[in-house]
Amino acid sequence: MSRPHHDTATAPRSPVRRLLSSDAAGGVALVLAAVVALVWANSPWQASYASSWGHELTLGVGALSVTEDLQHWVNDGLMVIFFFVVGLEIKRELVRGELRDPRAAALPAVAAVGGVLVPALLFLAFTGGSEGAAGWGIPMATDIAFAVGVLALLGSRVPAGAKLLLLTVAIVDDIIAIGVIAIFYSDSISALWLAAAVVGLAVVLVMRRLGVTAIWPYVPVGLLVWLCTLESGVHATIAGVALALLTPAGRVGGRHVLDTLEHRLAPVSAFLVVPLFAIANAGVVLAGDTLRAAASSPVALGIAVGLVVGKVVGVSAGVALMVRTGWGHLPEGVRARHAVGVAALAGIGFTVSLFIAELAYADPAFVETAKIGIFAGSLVAGLVGALVLGVRGGRRDAHGR
Repeated sequence: MSRPHHDTATAPRSPVRRLLSSDAAGGVALVLAAVVALVWANSPWQASYASSWGHELTLGVGALSVTEDLQHWVNDGLMVIFFFVVGLEIKRELVRGELRDPRAAALPAVAAVGGVLVPALLFLAFTGGSEGAAGWGIPMATDIAFAVGVLALLGSRVPAGAKLLLLTVAIVDDIIAIGVIAIFYSDSISALWLAAAVVGLAVVLVMRRLGVTAIWPYVPVGLLVWLCTLESGVHATIAGVALALLTPAGRVGGRHVLDTLEHRLAPVSAFLVVPLFAIANAGVVLAGDTLRAAASSPVALGIAVGLVVGKVVGVSAGVALMVRTGWGHLPEGVRARHAVGVAALAGIGFTVSLFIAELAYADPAFVETAKIGIFAGSLVAGLVGALVLGVRGGRRDAHGR
């Protein structure tokens, strides 16, 4: 989620436009990476897919060394950058964005909660009581890059307010997903390592108080916070979010530190980290037996139905509740049809859904089945959203008139 450095006082609308443009390009990179993974995993060289990402690598020295296979270095290491950028976006919106005003934030917040609870409940309706129920968090997520990419393809047929609604719903969705990962998908907690991570975060605050404005001194401290978080049992990516939330949102030393970091790291996240994550995790063998098994699997069906039906029902119900009670209002130019289309696009759950699938299941068979459910549900959700938003909208301008 990239926004170049800007002055929010003089160009309040341009960050959204730049964000949408960047995410659309990032969505294309993500699609291409997923295709590469699928082709590789289903090619004559499919054995090399598992062996390559299963190769172990040790980084560090002595007690500070970590040994992981390449897939986990991507998932536990590089994905920290992705979650750091997400955390920066959350901090921005909470301090000087759409989520700063409680009344403006109320509708997307309630819509996002509905879009999290209903998919999870539908998934449990399919899998409740079985081992597969551990993946209840998978259909909760929204992939903002893919979703905004679909909106970009629809162009002026979608009012600007619908894009803003999707963005704010997705940000609240990110907040909830991060909490779910931290609380429900972390291993047994080591109090000592967790305390060390907290001390590292306190050091960051002390450095800020002492007036350290350069970015580079915070890097080694951040790496130590990541290591302590990894060893604590809390998923290491949470370190990225915590460090992002400690980033000052205002000017420090004459510059916007948050904007600078986001400007530098968002392209790295969108065009390197997330595509690598997709290549490392999206390689599913699409053999006939695998697809037939997934078609009757409660896990795959629960994920697909959760992403398609759950998101539409949950997000739309949240929007309807807030509008009818008068506790919230839709952005200018957004009608009920647009809200339903946005709700459908929120069912495109790729990056974070794949991430949670890897955390939820130890059995590779469950992971593979879950990935097929994610692919199917996200594809259908994207098509439904595009159809709903594209119909009868060709003559409307960007303001929905």
